[in-house]
Amino acid sequence: MMDVGHNCGLFGVSGRPDASRLAYMGLYALQHRGQESAGIVSSDRVCFHVHKSLGLVVENFDEPILSRLVGDIAIGHNRYSTTGSSAKPSNVQPLVVDLKGRPLAVAHNGNLVNAAELRTGMERKGSIFQSSMDSEVVVHLMARSGTQSVPGMARHAVTLIRGAYCFVMLTQEAVIALRDPNGFRPLCFGTLGGGIVVSSETCGLDVVGARYEREVEPGEMIIAADGKVTSEAIAASTRRAYCVFELIYFSRPDSVVFGVSVDAVRKAMGRRLAREHPASADVVISVPDSSNAAALGYSMESGIQLELGLIRNHYVGRTFIYPTRELRDYRVRIKFNPVRELLRGKRVVVVDDSIVRATTSKKLMQMLRGAGVKEIHLRIGSPPITHPCFYGIDTPDRDELIAAKCSVEEIAKHLGVDSLGYLSVEGLLASTGLPPEDFCVACFTGDYPVVFTEAPTKLGLERLAGRPEERG
Repeated sequence: MMDVGHNCGLFGVSGRPDASRLAYMGLYALQHRGQESAGIVSSDRVCFHVHKSLGLVVENFDEPILSRLVGDIAIGHNRYSTTGSSAKPSNVQPLVVDLKGRPLAVAHNGNLVNAAELRTGMERKGSIFQSSMDSEVVVHLMARSGTQSVPGMARHAVTLIRGAYCFVMLTQEAVIALRDPNGFRPLCFGTLGGGIVVSSETCGLDVVGARYEREVEPGEMIIAADGKVTSEAIAASTRRAYCVFELIYFSRPDSVVFGVSVDAVRKAMGRRLAREHPASADVVISVPDSSNAAALGYSMESGIQLELGLIRNHYVGRTFIYPTRELRDYRVRIKFNPVRELLRGKRVVVVDDSIVRATTSKKLMQMLRGAGVKEIHLRIGSPPITHPCFYGIDTPDRDELIAAKCSVEEIAKHLGVDSLGYLSVEGLLASTGLPPEDFCVACFTGDYPVVFTEAPTKLGLERLAGRPEERG
């Protein structure tokens, strides 16, 4: 069960008089990508109008606020919550700056592995930073460019940064979107009534009624202005490194990501999992919601009946505070509840998307035992996570990852399950229908596609800024 920081959500609108309202709807559809803060910046071609705050989209915006965000161009951002960090208003995006005498807003999804190195060098030369976001590092690099155009400044910045990034930028006249040359994170655009819409996922296009055109290609920059899109390659793409966890967990199942249906891939993962790790059982259940499609695939392949054995409470906010250990132990019970009459005395296949620390998984297995489950056969729709991610997912350090320290048999014993089976790396990649070499699987293998001299979490911006690390 993935219980770590998520990716951020990006949305942009150009050439629509209702730009800010469309951005609001897009962010609402992308809420799953970040729940710590939300912000929208619009342009009326003269000045920017800004509203951003900590909290969910629905908590931050209402009709009076949206009515003040005038203009036919806007960008928005949902930020994920970083494990162990404090939420700070200074880190809420989009970041708004005065760049060479003109306003610029920047929204970022990803993580730059050399951000701390770049920041240290700039601070030594007198640069002053107001936040601990690596997005601000990019703005400083743009300001140091010799050109006066924002696209030109962006071209300069991407020659110096390394890692995973998608940027959506707002000028007075245009929305600019760009994606790193490896394509770690998804970004796409569509058309809507003479306007252009940019979104992290296609579900954002769907909610506003936009027609999907295509992905922003790895290493590509697009400029959306006056109903037209211009494109140019700004970074050489030597290899693709799509984050496979976008398909396993992060993206919404109704989205098309990296050119494939998320729902279809997850069903294929479940089918492959049933072939690799069959079980004699009475029912298959998912750990909702991210494992629903994989559980369906497992059921279809195995012929074992799929049941809704776990009910999820969708009203559990991330601001809930657990001040004592006793209350923290109730966390899983608040989020999930078993259907006891359905599960009592049954042999159950439990399909989940992943195991990170195993803390939540263990409590969930104990809950199922308490509901009278006779046998638990836990099946994981991804390989064992043995290495941390440095490209925009806030996974723990390696010594906190249970699969980095324990064998599958030891994990099964720790969880108290009758059997445990993980999907193989080969099975996972085959389920995508795309070339295996197009994916980043570093969290399973330790093969990092973008190199760094020292783990970014060890030389992170939090040390340089004297506060907890914040990733965009």
